[in-house]
Amino acid sequence: MLWACLLLPSLPLDVFARSLSPADAARPFAVASGGHYPRIVAVNEAARDAAIVPEQLVSAALARAPGIVLRDRDPQLEAAALAGVASWATQFTPMVSLAPPDAVLAEIGGSLRLFGGLRRLTGELARGAQDLGYAARLALAPTPLAALSFARAGSPVTTVRLPLPDDALAPLPLAHLDAAPEAVATLAAAGVTTFGQACALPRAGLARRVGADFVATLDRARGFVPDPRPPFVPPPRYEGRLDLPAPIANVEALAFATNRLVHELAGWLTGRGLGILEMSLALAHERYVGVKASPERRFAPLPPRGQSTLGRPGGARTGVSTTTVRFALAAPAREPAHLFAVLHERLARVALPAPVEGIALASEVTASLASRNLGLLPGDETAVTVPLVDRLRARLGEDAVTLVSTRAEHRPERASESRVRLDFSPLRPGRRNADLEVGSDPAFSTFSPPRPVWLLSEPAPLGHALEAQPWVLRDGPERIESGWWDGADVRRDYFVAENPRGETVWIYRDHRYGIDDGEWFLQGLFA
Repeated sequence: MLWACLLLPSLPLDVFARSLSPADAARPFAVASGGHYPRIVAVNEAARDAAIVPEQLVSAALARAPGIVLRDRDPQLEAAALAGVASWATQFTPMVSLAPPDAVLAEIGGSLRLFGGLRRLTGELARGAQDLGYAARLALAPTPLAALSFARAGSPVTTVRLPLPDDALAPLPLAHLDAAPEAVATLAAAGVTTFGQACALPRAGLARRVGADFVATLDRARGFVPDPRPPFVPPPRYEGRLDLPAPIANVEALAFATNRLVHELAGWLTGRGLGILEMSLALAHERYVGVKASPERRFAPLPPRGQSTLGRPGGARTGVSTTTVRFALAAPAREPAHLFAVLHERLARVALPAPVEGIALASEVTASLASRNLGLLPGDETAVTVPLVDRLRARLGEDAVTLVSTRAEHRPERASESRVRLDFSPLRPGRRNADLEVGSDPAFSTFSPPRPVWLLSEPAPLGHALEAQPWVLRDGPERIESGWWDGADVRRDYFVAENPRGETVWIYRDHRYGIDDGEWFLQGLFA
């Protein structure tokens, strides 16, 4: 077995700062402990350059950098972020476990061949953590406890085989083990501070002095006894939230933060073998005046589909609660570049009624995603492209673009499944906003008779229009006779005709009730 530990040493800071763009990260930012005498817990590089360090009083930090951005530490937000990283890591292995408060363990020994070897897999883990916005430290070891200790100590692993040699673990401080703090303090008082020093003591005397659990911890780290870890079970529905350090009033500035959640969603989808069909993005606004809203109050429950979340009544608010943006894809997808491209297009159409202080991305509808063949040669991978229909729907609106799927049916009005609304009044006087559907014939080829692009959902009778002014028949007849098995049988002769206005149309004569007295109908229009 081979365990990888993904340690997030600056998690209290990253849960807020990962939403900052590189330009915004140049501003000093710090996380404080809260309480009556708050102290600095973590700082970014800009705050460190201003001589602000952890354990410093907030008052001293404000004196050194009056424009510093401060946020109180949020343990619940850190726990949710750690679970989000674990969900993302399930795309590499199903054996993922949490190591609170700031680490995720993953058994990757069985995934090496699938991901092209150890170097490539560890590279994807490190790069993926960076894409999520976390400063991560990666360590490997054949036992989970050893991997966690190596990561906390910042030491590279020297072997991946069991049992671990004593010289590999000897320099590790005992404080990095998941041992009882009382046992570590007792040994430290006796001058025993490292793993090697503790293992050199007699086992029986060590167990009497600090307890058998501490001795078992040493054995688990070396692989002498099993170290079972509770598996992490990803949630059935993805819900990622991100608090912004400062309110943002520009839609473009939200794209950077949205990209972080998109990578989390993509990892969750890959781990479950799913693709996203519909997702929702909630933008929480500055709604409470003079009161810091908790994440539960900041993100109100999403409304039913079709209902707006703007202008909800409430207490002392700015008048706006949450703006919810929903988007549906034409086909299941999970590539981060694809999802981010369509969300970015959709965000460009959003008019923010108030500055945004938090975003939440949720999966609404998912579906199984078909597998693809892997490339034969290294680097033989197809580039990710965003389908044009998804880009158009994001930019123009979901009702402006329709995806068409064909059906095995010869009757033209039943040969497709999608419909759009268009004004077809020039061809149908007195009937406006007629239902049109895209015509498609599953048997169509370059040798088939011509078909118009747009068909009426129901053929329109022409009546005496052909007798009032002459129509020119350009092509035909083409006989379509089908549907006898379902009671909606047709027997038609189709023609490509030109009407008096010069429009090329598709018409037919109905012969169900006779050959000579069939009525003429309009079926579609050629572009």
